[in-house]
Amino acid sequence: MPTTLPATLQKPTRDKLAKIGIINRFDLVLHLPLRYEDETQIVRIDDLQAGIGSQVEGEIIHAEIAFRPRRSLICQLKDDSGILFLRFLNFYPSQQKQLAVGKRIRALGAVRVGYFGMEMVHPKCRTAGENTPLKQALTPVYPTTAGLPQATLVKHIHAALNELDLPDTLPPEILSKLQLPSFADSVKLLHNPPPSIDEEALLERAHPAWLRIKFDELLAQQLSMRVHYRKRQQRTAPQLPAEGNLTAAFQKVLPFALTDAQQKVLREISHDLTRPHPMQRLLQGDVGSGKTVVAALAALQAIENGYQAALMAPTEILAEQHFLKLREWLEPLGISPVWLSGSLKKKDKLAAIERIASGDTLLAIGTHALFQSQVEFKKLGLVIVDEQHKFGVQQRLALRGKGKEPHQLMMSATPIPRTLAMSYYADLDVSVIDKLPPGRTPVVTKLINDSRRDEVIERVRNACAQGKQAYWVCPLIDESETLQLQTALETYATLTEIFPDLKVGLVHGKLNNTDKANVMAAFKANELQLLVATTVIEVGVDVPNASLMVIDHAERMGLSQLHQLRGRVGRGAEQSLCILLFQTPLSELARARLKVIFENTDGFEIARQDMQLRGPGELLGARQSGVPMLRFADITQDELMLNTARTIADEILQDYPDAARAHLQRWMANKPDYLHA
Repeated sequence: MPTTLPATLQKPTRDKLAKIGIINRFDLVLHLPLRYEDETQIVRIDDLQAGIGSQVEGEIIHAEIAFRPRRSLICQLKDDSGILFLRFLNFYPSQQKQLAVGKRIRALGAVRVGYFGMEMVHPKCRTAGENTPLKQALTPVYPTTAGLPQATLVKHIHAALNELDLPDTLPPEILSKLQLPSFADSVKLLHNPPPSIDEEALLERAHPAWLRIKFDELLAQQLSMRVHYRKRQQRTAPQLPAEGNLTAAFQKVLPFALTDAQQKVLREISHDLTRPHPMQRLLQGDVGSGKTVVAALAALQAIENGYQAALMAPTEILAEQHFLKLREWLEPLGISPVWLSGSLKKKDKLAAIERIASGDTLLAIGTHALFQSQVEFKKLGLVIVDEQHKFGVQQRLALRGKGKEPHQLMMSATPIPRTLAMSYYADLDVSVIDKLPPGRTPVVTKLINDSRRDEVIERVRNACAQGKQAYWVCPLIDESETLQLQTALETYATLTEIFPDLKVGLVHGKLNNTDKANVMAAFKANELQLLVATTVIEVGVDVPNASLMVIDHAERMGLSQLHQLRGRVGRGAEQSLCILLFQTPLSELARARLKVIFENTDGFEIARQDMQLRGPGELLGARQSGVPMLRFADITQDELMLNTARTIADEILQDYPDAARAHLQRWMANKPDYLHA
C-alpha cells in the first residue's frame, strides 16, 4: 500500500503537513473534518435566521468602503426576497472587484442581526452564474495551520482516498457483532457526507461512521496496552523477596503506625517485587495520604536484597523534600541516600554520580538528572517516579534503561478517574490509598472576593499571633515564570511592610537549591511565620504547624493545582483554613472551578469534575508530557465504547492475532512510544 507522501510534494508543504500530524498518505485519510459547511442549497434572504450558517445567492447592488468605526468594506446583496448586508473588516483589491456593483455571487456564512438589518461578517464568497450547479455534498472544513490552505488539504486527502486500499482490520465476525459500518465506507462518508445526512448526528460525532472511527481508535489504544502488558510478563526482573530486616526496623522507628489502606497497597507492591517479571504499578493517593512512606518501604525491600533504588520527582523542591525526609528516616538504619539534581555544582554532581556507579549508595534521589547519559547504576532494582504524569514517555524509559529490567513504581497525587485509568493506564497495575491517616481534620475552604483583602490580611495576622503559620501563594500568570516571580517579589515586599512584627519568607522557582532548602527548613522549624510562595510548593511540602493558606487570584489556577495547594495545610490536628482570593469578573470556567473546589474535598471527585471541565489531556498534563492522546474518542462521553473496546481487544489478541497486528500498524505506525511506554 503506497503510504508515503508524493515525491513531488515540496518541502515547505511537507513541513506544514507534519505540523498537523500528517507524515504519510494514510494520515491524510484520518485527517477528519472539524466541521462542515452546507453549500448544497440556497436560502432566500427573508428566510435567514440569526445564528445559523446559510448560503445565499444574489446581485451586489451597493458597495462602499466605510471608515467609521474602522475601515471596512460594506456591500448589499439582493435577491428576489430582500437585502443582506455583507461586512469585511480585512479585504483585498481582488475582493473589491469580485464584490463590485452588478456582480452575482454566492455568500456563505453565519447570519446575525446588525445595525442596518441582517448581515454576514466575512462570508465566503464565490462568483455565480445563472446556472452554476450546487455542490452535491457538505463541504468539509479541516484542521490546518498557517500557510496550508483548505484547497491544498482537500486535494491531497481526496487523492489518498481514491488511490489507497482501505481494507478492514476488524474480522467480519467482530464487525458483525458490533454492527458498525466498514472502515472505508466510514472515512469516505466523513470526508464527503451527502446532503441527506443527519447533520446533528454528524456534528455531535454520533453518526455510525463516527462511531466506527472512535471505536477503532479506542481499540488500538487498548490493544497497545495489552501487548505491552503481555510483553512485560515475558521479561525477567530481579526477584526481591521481603526479607523483613530493614522494613521491620523502619516501621519500628516510625512515629506513627501505617493505616490499613497503606498496609494494603504495601502488600500489593511487596508481592510484585517478589515476582520474576518487572512490576509496573501506579500508586494513587490523595494529598497527604502517605505515599512517601510506602515508597520508602518499597525502596527498603530492594535495598535489603542488595539492589539500588532510584526515586525521581519532577521539580527540585519536591525531589529535595523527598531527599530530606528519607535521609532523616533512613540514616539511623545505616542507609545514606545520595542527592542528584541539575543545579548541583560540578564537583558535587561528579561525587554523586561516582557513589551511584560504585554502589556506595543504595538509594539515589533527584530530578530528571538521574536519567542523564553519564549516570550509571551498579545494580538498579527499583525505580520510583513521583508525579509520574509530569514526565514524558522518553524520560521514564530512559530511567528504566539504567537497569537490566528494574521494577517500576509510579506515584500520583492527582487522583485519576476510573475512565481515565481504564484508558491511559490499562497496561499498569493500580493501587489506591483511599483513606487519609487518622487525626487529619478536613480543611475548611472559603471563597473571598479580592475587595475584602484587608479582612484576609487580618486573618493571617491573628493566626500567626496564635503561634500558627501561614502560606500566601502567588498566582501563575500566563504561564510566565518571569511575571510570576515579579508578582511574588511584590507580594513579599507588601506583606513584609504590613507585618513588621512577623518573620516573612519567600520561596520561588528561581532560587538556587541551597537558598530554597534554607527557606523551607526555616519555615518547617517555625523560624518563619508567613511564607510567600509561587506554585513551587504545590507538592511535597509538609509543615504540620501551617494551618492557613491564602491563594491569591485563585480563579487563574486549575482544579488539580488548587487541590494540591490546599493539601499543604491540614497536616496537623488543628482545624485548617484555605482562603481562595478571587477577582471579578469571573469567566464561566473559573466560576465552575471555584464552585467544585469549594464544594468538594475528595480528590477523586474533584478529578472527575476536572476532567469534564478540561478534558483528559489537560488533567494528565499529557499535552506537555508525551502521554498519547485520543484524537476522536472522548472517554468522558464514550465510556460504554471504551468498555467494549477493552473486551474486544482481549478477544482479537486471543483469536485473531494477525488482525490485531494490522490494526495496531494502521493506528500506531507513527506512535512507537504508545507501545513501549
